[in-house]
Amino acid sequence: MYTTSSLFFHTLAQVGITHAFVNWGSDHPALLEDLQRQRADHGNTTVEIVTCPNEMAALSAAQAFTQVTNTPAAVIVHVDVGTQALAGAVHNASRGKVPILVFAGASPSTMEGELKGSRNEWIHWMQDVPDQPAIVRQYMRFTAQINAPENIPHLVRRALQIATSEPKGPVYLWARREVLEKEIDESLFNSSASLYKWPSIEPSALSPSAVNVIGDALAQANNPLIITSYIGRNPAAVGALEMLSRLMAIPVFVTCPSATNVSLSHPFFVGVSFLAPGTHTPLLSTADVILVIDAEVPWIPINKDNRGNPERPSDDARIFVIDSGDPLKETIGMEHVAGVAELVSRANAEVALFQLLNSGSTGSATGYYTRSRSTQAIHDAFIADMRNAEAVMSEPNVPYLPSRIFGALRTAVENKVPHPASTLYLNETISNYPLSWSHLHPDTPLGMLSSGGSSLGWALGAGVGAVLGGVNAGKGAGKVGYELVVSVVGDGTFLFGAPSSAFWMARRYETPFLTIVLNNGGWKSPKLSMLGIHPEGHGSKVTGNQLTVGFGPDMPDYVGIAVAATGGWAWGKRVAAGDSLWETMTEAVRIVVEERRCAIVECVLESI
Repeated sequence: MYTTSSLFFHTLAQVGITHAFVNWGSDHPALLEDLQRQRADHGNTTVEIVTCPNEMAALSAAQAFTQVTNTPAAVIVHVDVGTQALAGAVHNASRGKVPILVFAGASPSTMEGELKGSRNEWIHWMQDVPDQPAIVRQYMRFTAQINAPENIPHLVRRALQIATSEPKGPVYLWARREVLEKEIDESLFNSSASLYKWPSIEPSALSPSAVNVIGDALAQANNPLIITSYIGRNPAAVGALEMLSRLMAIPVFVTCPSATNVSLSHPFFVGVSFLAPGTHTPLLSTADVILVIDAEVPWIPINKDNRGNPERPSDDARIFVIDSGDPLKETIGMEHVAGVAELVSRANAEVALFQLLNSGSTGSATGYYTRSRSTQAIHDAFIADMRNAEAVMSEPNVPYLPSRIFGALRTAVENKVPHPASTLYLNETISNYPLSWSHLHPDTPLGMLSSGGSSLGWALGAGVGAVLGGVNAGKGAGKVGYELVVSVVGDGTFLFGAPSSAFWMARRYETPFLTIVLNNGGWKSPKLSMLGIHPEGHGSKVTGNQLTVGFGPDMPDYVGIAVAATGGWAWGKRVAAGDSLWETMTEAVRIVVEERRCAIVECVLESI
């Protein structure tokens, strides 16, 4: 017997979805029954099912899987409550522009047994809400109800066409229980829908006039600057960016990154900032031409440096904005960059950069040479400052500094991973973002990722999804999966990430990853936000615990949580002041790489 659910799974497999991250409920009897039919008939299922005890962990895992493989994953959740339990992961997938198909069942609409699947449990009344997709609609690129089996092949393909077209993002389909239970004829498996291609929109290009204007401006500029945040989501665009930067000796500065946008060794890479006052490059205020390409927030208008000078472009600067999907930031209430730009273009970054490379625009060779030497000096100083910070020894009984922890981690990876370039860092360090994005910055595209959003709790579930995706990406000739995945989190982020669920998933599906917990005793970011507005207020004089942003005095056992959730499979250690940092990092990397088990290292920092 085949049902609508049979056709749903069949269609997912047809369109190339290989994994579904699921959290089952009372709306899913037909789905569960069909999966078992598949096992009985074929020995396996058309789509690999990943059981997830927590919905946010499920969507976070699916997001990382998609980020790593560039192939959409599916998430299946339970009616309105499961949709709500996706929580902030919905925000992350939307802001991170990650194409994921989310499916939810819904309470039956019949109650007298009129149709198979009619209401037979009390919760079917409680979970029947007026507008279930409204819970997530503003974060989704597309929402639709499946009303009948006949249109599933079309509807799934249309949803994915939208999800994988710029601006990419998640989509949401839902169906009532009776629809999922409806019996169908096998002929629907070979419907004409499979003849429809439903292609994604092709990458767009700059107009000829835009190529000329931007190309000439960059070529003739005395002090050009490129700012980006997420161009690295397309590795090919990274190569094009570095080529243009080298050709015209243009410094590249990264703000609020969510991907590896430029190689650490690139001679004109001049730094990273998450836009705290005083952390932007001084090149911003002196630049006469600024190319903002695939950037979230390139500067904050009210910020000033340590001398009180504005950290914003000069009034005379020529500013050009290129964005692959949303140059006007239409999903953000207020945005400032497009308002001061001379030209704004919706164009694929890779396509646009190669257009500029081939534009024929040329400038002064002498000017390029002079600028290349001064820019490389900035780059070299940036690297030297990092390495010097990693070597700073703490005083006795004083916790290790984050920079030293990152240096120890990076060194352990370089020494213990056969191919260090095959390491992926999942970065959710929040108040330590500026340091971690600098000190752990890889030299290869897709070597470091974050959620692309601001809802915390992504990195642990993402560890599971990234390992699954890395294995999947490693299949086939010429492909290499990740040898090591490292989730670097704060203590607050760790707790947000439903750790017991995430580590249980890791054990169940044998997806070992290394977790580094930076324990500063609570939520440092809210305290920093308060100090940004009230630098000398009442809150500036008290501890984090008094301010109610601290987790003390009785701290959670972060290592114990991971070990318990895996039934003792995970290895872990806590590193406090004076403990063996280097040896612990080396052993943790070895456990993951050689023994293929999860490892967790809690690093105690100075308390907030």
